[in-house]
Amino acid sequence: MPLGVRIFLVYALFIGLTGYFVLSTVMKEIRPGVRQSSEETLVDTANLIAEILGSDFNSDSLDQHRWPELLKAYGNRQPVATIWGLPKIQLNHRIYVTNAKGIVVLDSSGAAVGQDYSRWNDVYLTLRGEYGARSSRSDPNDAGSSVMHVGAPIRDNGQIIGVVTVAKPNSSLQPYVDRIQRRLLAYGVGLIGLGLLFGAWLSWWLSRSLRRLTAYAQAVSEGHRVEVPHYRGGELEQLATAVEQMRTQLEGKAYVERYVHTLTHELKSPLAAIRGAAELLQGEMSSEHRQRFISNIDNESTRMQQLIERLLNLAQVEQRQALEEHVEVPLAALVSEVLNAQTARIESRQLFVEQTIPGDLVLNGEPFLLRQALGNLLDNALDFTPRQGLLRLSAERLGDQIEFKLFNQAEAIPDYALPRLSERFYSLPRPDNGRKSTGLGLNFVEEVAKLHGGTLRLENVHEGVEVTLRLS
Repeated sequence: MPLGVRIFLVYALFIGLTGYFVLSTVMKEIRPGVRQSSEETLVDTANLIAEILGSDFNSDSLDQHRWPELLKAYGNRQPVATIWGLPKIQLNHRIYVTNAKGIVVLDSSGAAVGQDYSRWNDVYLTLRGEYGARSSRSDPNDAGSSVMHVGAPIRDNGQIIGVVTVAKPNSSLQPYVDRIQRRLLAYGVGLIGLGLLFGAWLSWWLSRSLRRLTAYAQAVSEGHRVEVPHYRGGELEQLATAVEQMRTQLEGKAYVERYVHTLTHELKSPLAAIRGAAELLQGEMSSEHRQRFISNIDNESTRMQQLIERLLNLAQVEQRQALEEHVEVPLAALVSEVLNAQTARIESRQLFVEQTIPGDLVLNGEPFLLRQALGNLLDNALDFTPRQGLLRLSAERLGDQIEFKLFNQAEAIPDYALPRLSERFYSLPRPDNGRKSTGLGLNFVEEVAKLHGGTLRLENVHEGVEVTLRLS
């Protein structure tokens, strides 16, 4: 199972369990919380009525006052109100009054007048000077039929002479509880959904970052040139930097070892030629032979210098993982510049040059490297093109790449040599003098092509050889 999926599953499990327990706990606390708030209101209402009744209350003559009519009128009222989106069309409070013996003397519902309520907690405790409250079911088998009762004492000179009880059915609060629960559930599910989306994005981002780093490590292990992935700080940036440093150190050691080995091998031949010529020059010989050996020493020393210079250039390119600059380079102008640098050789060999490169064709890369690469290709083509031969340079855009082709009229390259032409130090003898070059020119071109995300291909075609350079 991918790491990103595992991270998301763990995160989703954590979010799901946390959301469930939080929602479950809060949902369970809503009903008691609403009832507690309602009970506080009942306490205030009961004490207010007790104070109002206090001056008129007389257990012997209460029915002579206006209170029975007032409570009856209260019970018959039908308010028209909308409370937080919920309609209220009837009064839910029931008010009854008992005397000091617990006998009901007033009842807004008219159902309990004359009954003995002295054993109910709301009356019993209040008459004893304590907080009297109870919650009783009107239907013992129905939990939703419970009614909250809160009592308040009626005092006369500090003595309790009666009790006012205000009752409210819990069913009247249920619509508000249901509404809060629905909204809370919707918000909770929404937040859990957002949390899961964030977790999915986080898992995707982390997996993508690790995949980029893995792809980079695999590409480096396969010898490809890729740019080290960059992150905005943190452990991933440190890990990418550590991998790049490890790659640089490992490649540096291997490169130096290979570099010294190949350089030593290639310098043996010119050094041996110089040493042989120097030994022969110490003996007696004609001036003509002497001049020939001196010329050999000069040629071999020049070859060594070119070899070292090209190796240094190649080493700089090989050690780079990405371009240092991206500049728009007009290809036609660049090719014309390279051709102008070889005008003397072209004219001396009476070569025919055909150039069909659109003026609006633009490369994106490093001008210096591109100029050197095209110069190496042209220099190599001039070495093998016979007098009065043909050079044809063309280019076109293919999708997001530009394909540059250089054809030179020449003998076909042997099949065994074709796949090795871009190898370091591999070279074919020149037709004119039979000498070999450093064998680094095409290898340099191939490295430049890789840096520009392209490829180099050489093939035999009709009447000559064609080099195809594709660059992104």
